[in-house]
Amino acid sequence: MTTRKIWTAFGLLAALMFAANGCGESAPAPKQVAQTDRHVGDDHGQKAHDHSGWWCGEHGLPEAACSMCNSKVAAAFKAKGDWCDEHDRAKSQCFKCDPKLQEEFAAIYRAKEGKEPPAITEESHGEKKEGT
Repeated sequence: MTTRKIWTAFGLLAALMFAANGCGESAPAPKQVAQTDRHVGDDHGQKAHDHSGWWCGEHGLPEAACSMCNSKVAAAFKAKGDWCDEHDRAKSQCFKCDPKLQEEFAAIYRAKEGKEPPAITEESHGEKKEGT
């Protein structure tokens, strides 16, 4: 992946964070995030998803930009026309339609953490590796 693509991904993430939080507003407390959680009452047959960190391990995206976890983020993507109806997520985050996107988001994780991202835990968002 080129440096230009990484910076483009960071720019997209920053724009999404502003769109999700609004200008001049403080970020919601973790309990407020849970109120917009699209997974309330839906644990995908696994233990409940934790939204307190910066990374959504369930979907392989930054938590603040995850269109599958946060209904406000999803609404912002839908308003921009960036939505995959078939897989119920932002088209720009749909690893099913464009598997290359998963690597772009993994590069964001690597740049911040200096290691590989955790395996995606929800089967419908990426191919589950054997033994995970």
